[in-house]
Amino acid sequence: MRGAPLGIGRAGANRETAMTNVVRALAQCEAALEVFRRQGRGHLVLVSSMSALRGMRRSMTTYAATKAGVAALAEGLRAERIPGVDVSVVHPGYIRSEMNQHVQQRTRFVVDTPTGVRAMVDAIEERRTRAYVPAWPWVPIGAAMRVLPLSVVRRLS
Repeated sequence: MRGAPLGIGRAGANRETAMTNVVRALAQCEAALEVFRRQGRGHLVLVSSMSALRGMRRSMTTYAATKAGVAALAEGLRAERIPGVDVSVVHPGYIRSEMNQHVQQRTRFVVDTPTGVRAMVDAIEERRTRAYVPAWPWVPIGAAMRVLPLSVVRRLS
């Protein structure tokens, strides 16, 4: 994630985040759905984020907005009801990985890579339409994020 707070002169970083998370996901959907439509079956999986559920602050603003776009893309495709095609969206919580190993701040609810990956694979194999992973603690946190005031949610970013 290369995003930066908006308005500090790093628009390029936010543009790259948007290109990676939305435009490239859209291109992958196009390619996969051509194959799935031709063969009459398939399982399209999009990876969003728990941060997509509400607006996030600082360097997370663009990331959260783009991941919300990915979730909306999945929902739109699911609403299309393409014959034989299942559409899933996975919302990972904080999973320690190469992408975020440089983060110095203490992150609550972080899990190691094997735990996070296993939760994602399980959700995909179950063909769940929407999955918050790992389920503990992200299912209850996700429910709370949708109803808590933004002043409380902002503490997660």
